[in-house]
Amino acid sequence: MTMTMTMTTDTTMSTRMPTDAVVSSAQGDDLALLGLLQLVSPALPIGAFAWSQGLESAFELGWVSDEESLGEWLAGVLDDGLAHCELPALARLHQAWQQDDATAIAEWDVWLAANRETAELAAEDSRLGASLARLLGSLERLPDAGMLPPGAGYVTLFAWTAQMRGVTQRQALLGFAWAWLENQLAVACKALPLGHTAAQRLVERLRPALVEAVDLALALDDDELGPALPGLAMASALHETQYSRLFRS
Repeated sequence: MTMTMTMTTDTTMSTRMPTDAVVSSAQGDDLALLGLLQLVSPALPIGAFAWSQGLESAFELGWVSDEESLGEWLAGVLDDGLAHCELPALARLHQAWQQDDATAIAEWDVWLAANRETAELAAEDSRLGASLARLLGSLERLPDAGMLPPGAGYVTLFAWTAQMRGVTQRQALLGFAWAWLENQLAVACKALPLGHTAAQRLVERLRPALVEAVDLALALDDDELGPALPGLAMASALHETQYSRLFRS
C-alpha cells in the first residue's frame, strides 16, 4: 500500500510539472504581446501623430486624392520603402540588442540616419527616438550605458524595447509595420475626405501586404537594402515649404 501511494504521488508530480512550465511560458508570451501592444499603441506619448511622412504633401499635390490612390501610395511605400529599409534594419537591430553587440547597433543606427532623404524625415526619426528614450528613462527601461548610440533614432529604440519586452523578431517587425499603417491612415482621415470605413477597407486590403513585407525584409541580404522612394522624398521636401499644413512632415 505504501508503494502504491508513493507511485501515485510521483505520477501526480510528474503531470503537474509540465503544466507549471506551460503556464510560465504562456505568461511570458502574454507579457510580450502586451508589451508590443503598448509599443505600437497610438496612445504611446512620443508624438508620432504629428508626422505624415510626406503624405500630406502628396494630398496637396494631387498625387493622392481618394481611397484607391491612397492604397496604391501606401502599398508602394511599404514595398519599396519599409520592406527594404526600416524592417530589415529593425530585424538586424533586434538581433544586435539580443547579442549585446554595441558596434552593430551603432552601425545600423547610422545607416538608417543616412537613408533619411529630407530634413523632415531625419527630424521625425531623431525626435521620435528622443521621445521614446525619455519615456523609457522615466520607466527605468533604458539599456545599459554605452549600449545606446548618442541621439539614437526611433527604429533603434523600437528594436531595444521590443527585445527587452520579450517580443520575437518577426512580431516586432509586424508590430512596426502595423503602427506605420495605422498612423498613415490616421493622417488620411484628418487631411482627406476619407471616412473610417474606407480606412478599414484599406486595412483589409493591406494586411496581407504587411506580412509579405516582413517576409521580404527577413529574406534580404545586407547588400539588397535601401529604399527607392523618389516620390516620397520629393513630397517630403516640398512639404517643408507647403503654405498650409497640419503635420510636421
